[in-house]
Amino acid sequence: MKRLRIAYLRIAQETNALSRLDTTMNDFRSVHFFEGAQLGEACSKKGVEAPGFMKNAELSGLVAAAVNDGAVDTIPLFSAWAVPSGPLSLECFTSLRDRLVADLRTAGPIDGLFFCLHGAMGARGIRDPESRLLEAAREVLGPSTPIAVTHDLHANLTRDRVALSTVLVSYRTNPHRDHFGTGRRAASLLFRAARGEIKPVMAWRTLPMLLGGGNTIDVLAPMRGIFRAARRLEGKKVLSASVNMCHPWSDDPDLGWSTLVITDGDAELASSGADALAVRCWEVREQLPPHFPAPEEAIAAARQASIARRLGVVVMSDASDVVSAGSAGENTALLRALLAATDLRSLVPLRAPAVVAALADRAVGETVTVTVGGALDPAWSEPLEVTGVIRHSARHTGFERVVVLDLGHLSLVLTEGPALVLKPSFYTQAGLSPWRSDVVVVKNFFPFRLFFLPLARKTIYVKTRGLTDFDAAFGLRFTDAMHPRDRVTDWRPADERRRGIR
Repeated sequence: MKRLRIAYLRIAQETNALSRLDTTMNDFRSVHFFEGAQLGEACSKKGVEAPGFMKNAELSGLVAAAVNDGAVDTIPLFSAWAVPSGPLSLECFTSLRDRLVADLRTAGPIDGLFFCLHGAMGARGIRDPESRLLEAAREVLGPSTPIAVTHDLHANLTRDRVALSTVLVSYRTNPHRDHFGTGRRAASLLFRAARGEIKPVMAWRTLPMLLGGGNTIDVLAPMRGIFRAARRLEGKKVLSASVNMCHPWSDDPDLGWSTLVITDGDAELASSGADALAVRCWEVREQLPPHFPAPEEAIAAARQASIARRLGVVVMSDASDVVSAGSAGENTALLRALLAATDLRSLVPLRAPAVVAALADRAVGETVTVTVGGALDPAWSEPLEVTGVIRHSARHTGFERVVVLDLGHLSLVLTEGPALVLKPSFYTQAGLSPWRSDVVVVKNFFPFRLFFLPLARKTIYVKTRGLTDFDAAFGLRFTDAMHPRDRVTDWRPADERRRGIR
């Protein structure tokens, strides 16, 4: 068996085009930036690939597949992973692209490249920046070196992305819990392609569709049937089948859901499989996301859920200010409403870097009055003055400095970095007990549901008006009429134009 040299790296960030905040290199370095041997150690069996988030992700899946293969040497380049936010600054994008090129040249001859990309990254002044990164890699490696790309389920596929990749494999769970498995599947195809054991052929379809599929959770209808259909396609000749539901706040004018099927040399089979999955996705387009109540309605529902509060907690997701979808995390609408609900013990996160910096040298136990909100992205958040007692002040991995203000029935957790609350440990590290609370607030859509499962007895998504409202995406410009903002009766004309077949 031919021994392979496989290089691997990650450049991952999900961009909300409505955000005024630039993503910079500091946003990557402060959250997740591993290089060379450090990355290799993080992705080893004893390492932790994504500290504070998960032990094993896509690159660990590659390394495990290489170990299992027994004839693959892996060359770690670097891994840059930032919390979702606004587009990358041009300087940031250029720095990452140049680092990619330099590391590939230093790596020497390789038999394949494993490239972990989110699939919904944006950059100021650059259309489809992830394809531009793949282009830069191709300029170094040439057209024949196989490249395996992994994508988040919410990626937006493009003609260039498919053309520049040898195999492209996406998550197939939402909430996402198959990072490692996705990496392992993509790695296996990469190894086989590098050895000439398979000849991957990819076919894809793209739909002018922003929303659909109900709540889009993979184990619930209607998406459960679609993901099962994708798995059933896979067999001897069909190597992989992916469904991507897109990130609706991306500014690509050809945004939309997409499907992709990889076969071993059978273009017709790949095309028919991608088409069949696209038809199934289009059939669920009218099943839109559920209604999200306003803060006052959500608080009334929490009050009525007395048994849920007695046995655990009510988790409120601030659906308009979702940090994991690129919002700033400083919307004060839900905080304001919960401050008025004095009968509920609440825990609320909020990003306020200037306030945290101003409180850094203040003593625990001191009473302070500060104004939070309306600083990072004022178009989506109103300032709010609060007075409370400092109960905690320390640096937390991934959040930089964290300050807790005791406001009586409500504990306000102020973060310097993104307030990405995925796990109860966000609160326990700050000396707070979710179990003793009635309401715990998070600012993400899906991942928290996995980690809060042991204590969440009721989950309420709350609409507070912000840049992760679904209808906020309707203000973006698209080339084609876009469902559900516009009336679209047939997806095929847009698909054919986007794929360049007419």
